[in-house]
Amino acid sequence: MKDSVTVTQPFLPPLEEFVPYLKDIWERKWLTNNGFYHKELEKALCEYLKVPFISLFTNGTLPLMIALQALDITGEVITTPYSFVATTHALWWNGIKPVFVDVEEKTGNLDHNKIEAAITPKTTAIMPVHVYGTPCNTEGIQKIADEHGIKVIYDAAHAFGVEKNGKSILTEGDLSILSFHATKTYNTAEGGALVCHDEKVKKLIDYLKNFGFAGEAEVLMPGINGKLDEIRAALGLLNLKYLDSTIEKRRQIALKYRLKINDIPGITILDETPDIRSNFTYFPIFINEKEYGINRDKLYEKLKSHNIYGRRYFYPLISTFTPYKDLDSANPDKLPIANKFANTVICLPMHHGLNEDDVNNIIKIIRLECLN
Repeated sequence: MKDSVTVTQPFLPPLEEFVPYLKDIWERKWLTNNGFYHKELEKALCEYLKVPFISLFTNGTLPLMIALQALDITGEVITTPYSFVATTHALWWNGIKPVFVDVEEKTGNLDHNKIEAAITPKTTAIMPVHVYGTPCNTEGIQKIADEHGIKVIYDAAHAFGVEKNGKSILTEGDLSILSFHATKTYNTAEGGALVCHDEKVKKLIDYLKNFGFAGEAEVLMPGINGKLDEIRAALGLLNLKYLDSTIEKRRQIALKYRLKINDIPGITILDETPDIRSNFTYFPIFINEKEYGINRDKLYEKLKSHNIYGRRYFYPLISTFTPYKDLDSANPDKLPIANKFANTVICLPMHHGLNEDDVNNIIKIIRLECLN
């Protein structure tokens, strides 16, 4: 049987290059708690991402939860239903009510034109997501936030290294959250980070992720354990050396998909814009059943029958899940574009490990289904 072609594949550096890092960690006997590699990775990431301050975490969900604590967010937060469920779960864990707003037709990002109507006296923040790494309308969102005196926290889990007009999108809003999960373009096996703009906030975040300790015998606040260990920090430091080359491989795959799929009736691809430096984390396509001939789920299953595993990402919508489905803002009639995205999307395989035959085969199957 042919090997499976998966939607993502973790980048792993040559093992022989990682071993010296491990030997050094063994010699230092310092495995966690702001060790040598933790500090080195924070410095390296600040430089690569063009951001002033970054705090590393053991996964991408904890920084979402800590961000809300750090900015003292309460009441209601306006967010998107079209994301991974961790975005909204972070609100739930902080006792905050999510208020869903529909997304843009062109990007799948939170529609800034619909935010203001959802603001109430209880609204304290907006939590948008840079879906598939495509930047939100940060100018429009910030304008609304400033006018109403509320915070903006970006879930930038897909947006590592993404820039707009040469500027990192991680500098937008009050805080930005990153995920370094194995499925991401850049990974530390499992990990994440919180990007902030000043040293005072950075110190607060570091307290919160380390039980609230400000020294050996002083606890300033009820924190949590969110620290990244030395082994994964070292992996992240090594992976950073290979990142630009893996992004280039992804770019070439995305280019081929665009050239070979763009003219197929019933398939829509998100627009590229020349002012955006992408990381090519995902390659979503959207299926119009009437024009293509079959619906999204049938194409999804057809690809699986050939051992090609795309992903219906994001499906189902967060607003349909049990903890949230009874919210007034979860009413499907209020979220028509988000529902359309969720019901028609397939993310095609996109990673450095794909070869030309894999890509050609995926394109061939998609074209054949159109003709059947």
